Amino acid sequence: MKFKKKESMSRDEAAERLAQIADALAHGGEFELERGGEKVQLDVPDQVALELEVEIKDGETELEVEIKWPTGQAGSAGTTLVT
Repeated sequence: MKFKKKESMSRDEAAERLAQIADALAHGGEFELERGGEKVQLDVPDQVALELEVEIKDGETELEVEIKWPTGQAGSAGTTLVT
């Protein structure tokens, strides 16, 4: 399953979106993401792998924040696609 959403927004709006995700991670690890009628519900465990990447090429700068955790194992957190 892949759930990807791209949209244009102001820097302040991007900061607010990231703050909402950070708040959910800090307070229980459960949150939802929505894209055109589809929702994915995430239950993030206490331990995750965090990767930060900056790429500068062709006159554009890209900052990627990636958080990974195992799913489908006993005792692991879940991810559910809600339609």
